[in-house]
Amino acid sequence: MENTTKDYTHIKGWGIDADPENEPTYPMKKYTGDDHNRLNWIRPVQQRADVEILHSNERPNLSAVFGTPQPPSGISGSIRRFAFKYSEGSYGHWLPLILADKINVIEGIIDDVKHGHIPNFFAEKGLKSEWKYNRKAFVQKAFIGALITTAVVALVMKKKK
Repeated sequence: MENTTKDYTHIKGWGIDADPENEPTYPMKKYTGDDHNRLNWIRPVQQRADVEILHSNERPNLSAVFGTPQPPSGISGSIRRFAFKYSEGSYGHWLPLILADKINVIEGIIDDVKHGHIPNFFAEKGLKSEWKYNRKAFVQKAFIGALITTAVVALVMKKKK
């Protein structure tokens, strides 16, 4: 990939650290001149994108290296694609990503059950440690969970009648 200089001045704050005269650590740091040699770096070879990569709409291109462990898929993937249409500074970006994470957990449980693995929620949620080190909170959470479950079941039974 060739190293070409492009004009990103239309992006607010772009290149804010490019001026070697604007050194925010001036009074404390002993300036040697080497600190700003990094401005002349050669961009690393671009990693090949073999799967769909979601990246900020504020970035003009992909970073040189990125993670590809699990491409977006299912309902959570659709929500993630929607979220990346918005700026990173907006709720329209972060709230859908949080929702996508919660939905991805449910999708993972369904996938586990589909492949014959029954999740051990007690161990995976750290409930053994909670019981050992924070028993009061554990009992409180269990009570609230049972209360909510009872209320939902009662509501469903009432609607059936």
